Amino acid sequence: FTSPYLLPLFTPLIYFPFFTSPWSIPRIGGISHLTPSTRPHLRIAATRSFLWALKRRKPHVQAYLHSLSTKMTTYTLVLLRHGESTWNKDNKFTGWTDVPLSEQGEQEAIAAGNYLKEKNFRFDVVYTSVLKRAITTTWNVLKTGDMLHVPVFKTWRLNERHYGSLQGLNKSETAKKYGEEQVKIWRRSYDIPPPKLDKEDSRWPGHSVVYKNIPKDVLPFTECLKDTVERVLPLWFDHIAPDIMANKKVLVSAHGNSLRGLVKHLDNLTEADVLELNIPTGVPLVYELDENLKPIKHYYLLDSEELKKKMDEVANQGKAK
Repeated sequence: FTSPYLLPLFTPLIYFPFFTSPWSIPRIGGISHLTPSTRPHLRIAATRSFLWALKRRKPHVQAYLHSLSTKMTTYTLVLLRHGESTWNKDNKFTGWTDVPLSEQGEQEAIAAGNYLKEKNFRFDVVYTSVLKRAITTTWNVLKTGDMLHVPVFKTWRLNERHYGSLQGLNKSETAKKYGEEQVKIWRRSYDIPPPKLDKEDSRWPGHSVVYKNIPKDVLPFTECLKDTVERVLPLWFDHIAPDIMANKKVLVSAHGNSLRGLVKHLDNLTEADVLELNIPTGVPLVYELDENLKPIKHYYLLDSEELKKKMDEVANQGKAK
């Protein structure tokens, strides 16, 4: 009872603990016997005293209790899609193809670092993929914010969704050939993958030294978003979430679809919701999470008009031109 507002309420209770059972339990010879309390009048008096004090101090008590209830534990998580890549610029399906940032993408990454720096975001750990466009974005963000000392963990689990035999194809040309609706399904559906690669195809990651320590049977020939979610979530539960619960400030610098998978999990989105979710390049997405890692709110660090423009650009990538 350290608060000066609450002490007067509990003073009578020090002497008359009315909240205990009206049945006392004396022990006789080691055997418990229930007997009615012999002090009911004192308990009634204490109750009346407590209610009087509560009524008298009500505004102060309410303010104090409200201050306690608002001191809930909150955590911060920042998601960031890499800056524009050279194949984003050329409107090609990229997937696991390891292409660099475009000149605009470099500037987007630096701008993202500035957005975070202006809002005083500091990080304790960063998770990113093993693809250079995400790694370079991470490096630019940390350099801009003078945080190059922050540990960075690279993992294939945050790689972009594997687009199978579509990788390297122009999205608009593919839409002309197969139809915009089919391309939208391949790009945005939850459980329908694009046509898969053959094992002999050089685009299969099993041929790359980058994945030499990854079991061949888990490396994809193609992926739908459901597949991407299933490889991302173990990282979330085993590493990212524990770091957040340890009160570390976490940045996840990854790709459109691996981040869509995380957003689906965090916001408990339906498959239909995910179909329409477009995450723009180079714009930090901030999540404030409660003690159970459920979102309290989330927001982008960008003007709403500019944000809509960038989201529309992502949505229009799969349309015939």
